[in-house]
Amino acid sequence: MANSFVRYTGNGSTSSYAVPFSYRAQADVTVTIDGVATTAFTWDGAGTNITFTSPPADTSSIEIRRTTSQSSRLVDYADGSVLKENDLDTDSTQSFMMGQEAIDDAADKIKLDNADFQWDAQSKRLKNVADPTGAQDVATKNYIENTWLTSADKTALTTVKDNITNINSVNSNASNINTVAGVSANVTTVANNITSVNTVASDITKVVAVANDLAEAVSEVETVADDLNEATSEIDTVAGSITNVDLVGGSISNVNTVAGSITNVNNVGNDIANVNTVAGNLSGVNSFGERYRVASSAPSSSTDVGDLYFDTTANELKVYKSSGWAAAGSTVNGTARRYTYNITGTPTTVSGADAKGETLAYDAGFVDVFLNGVRQSNTSGSYTGDVTVSSGTSVVFASALAAGDVVDVVAYGTFSAANIEASDITSGTINLARIPSITNAKLDGSIANDKLANNSITINGSAVALGGSVTVGETKPTATSCTPSTITNDATNVVIAGTNFTSIPQVWALNTSTGIWYLANSVSYTSATSITANFTLTVDAQYKIRVENPDGNATLSGTNILTVSDAPTWSTSAGSLGSVAGNFSGTVATLSASSDSAITYSETTSVLTNASQANCSLNSSTGAITTSDFGGSSTTATTYNFTIRATDAESQTTDRTFSLTSSFGATGGGQFN
Repeated sequence: MANSFVRYTGNGSTSSYAVPFSYRAQADVTVTIDGVATTAFTWDGAGTNITFTSPPADTSSIEIRRTTSQSSRLVDYADGSVLKENDLDTDSTQSFMMGQEAIDDAADKIKLDNADFQWDAQSKRLKNVADPTGAQDVATKNYIENTWLTSADKTALTTVKDNITNINSVNSNASNINTVAGVSANVTTVANNITSVNTVASDITKVVAVANDLAEAVSEVETVADDLNEATSEIDTVAGSITNVDLVGGSISNVNTVAGSITNVNNVGNDIANVNTVAGNLSGVNSFGERYRVASSAPSSSTDVGDLYFDTTANELKVYKSSGWAAAGSTVNGTARRYTYNITGTPTTVSGADAKGETLAYDAGFVDVFLNGVRQSNTSGSYTGDVTVSSGTSVVFASALAAGDVVDVVAYGTFSAANIEASDITSGTINLARIPSITNAKLDGSIANDKLANNSITINGSAVALGGSVTVGETKPTATSCTPSTITNDATNVVIAGTNFTSIPQVWALNTSTGIWYLANSVSYTSATSITANFTLTVDAQYKIRVENPDGNATLSGTNILTVSDAPTWSTSAGSLGSVAGNFSGTVATLSASSDSAITYSETTSVLTNASQANCSLNSSTGAITTSDFGGSSTTATTYNFTIRATDAESQTTDRTFSLTSSFGATGGGQFN
């Protein structure tokens, strides 16, 4: 790696590039794109990166190079002057950097390879080379193509190149070519009779067929010859009707199809009376064909009220009503069917296979929809609800869902129960023996509950007397906030506030960007409104919190209530930032810290920015420490100790202690005389 320059190749999209080497001043750094110097860039606050106004083009050559002045000295020593550390550092830095640049320039040139002491271009092109004149001169591409090779040479080479496949083929078949050469007389004979050979070749299939036939014990060719010798030849008879034969031959596939199904043809012939009956009622048959169809999706044309179609996707029969297609019977087999969908992305419609692989199907309107355990209202007539449930195969939400949402769909079976009035019972009697505890033939009053054989019902294992009351329902917890609301990737205790917590719940964190769930390391119960969960979340993101009580009742926070973010980390080492000449004016040092969000800098002590002490200013955005009079009125060497705090956008902080020392003159009082 070079000490004074770095090179990059542009890709058309990257704008920011690192400056990995040190420099005395930014003015010493030159930037070129494809060899052309440019100033269309800016420095970052730390001075370690540049950002182009526009991303350099794809494959462009980018060079960032330091060039220290070689024409003038930065320090000029005078007789009797005070020797300062800063002057010595500046002078030695200039020499040091000039040395680095000289070494880099030498390493960037063509040099001998230590392995064989030959010049090594390191896989780079040599440009601007003159045409050769001596026997051992290097020849350029242009010289070879346009001087050394004649036009005839290049034409010949092009011909060889264009036919290289044929040349290779000839080479690979050299032995066969030599064999042909040995029978050249026979080849000539065939060539002289090539018309006849081509005629035989075009009918070679027939020739082979005849040959094979003649080899049989009973040859068809011989049979045909014998027939032609008869007074009345069957072949002649067929020839006289060749038009009909051609017609049959043109439809031979159909003939073969009929022959292959001759049993079915015979069956039709045997039932020709029924076939004729169907033919006489063909309009009715066609009408049924239009009324009843089998398809994977609902027909959209030629639809009349009363039409039927069997839905092969939902595996049910449907009828066309004035309002569209509807199940001829209930879509739901039984009283109810439940579907569960774990949402990814931000859809507005839920349909198809659920988390258990079951395909959503319901009778329009006979369905309840729950979002994260909360029942949604159904759109009906002019009322606009949370969901539309009219298609029978999908649920359409009024608002887009969020990743991590859980949708439950409960579809109910539909049926009609007959209404039986007392007046409808016109005959028969009720056997009194079939009515327990009743001995009167006529009931003219109410029956007390305690007179019934079964005068109570059992709910959740407990008997409840008829006429009594019981509270039935679910008590779900809620999760409203986390303290702290922002944590790092390390294991951290988080206090979750909410309601209806019971000991001891399970707690998960849901990354709403990826949909991945993370189980808490441990959970402790404080009260019905407070629990503590310990999380180790390695991915920086925002999280929803899910709490599930031991009875199965659970909640998912409606919003992201926990953020995982990296705390700031310092790049600048703690301790001394160096020695600064007393009463110095300019930039003293630049501090650097990083995080996953913007950093601000502040002093927690009152030393660095105190006018009566270090007398400096701290840039809260860049971390630059500047002064117009370092140390203020102080005239003695002093070490200033101070603490700087780095704070990110999530209010996470990291402190670090530094020091700066003022100096006055050279140590020991040395001077040049």
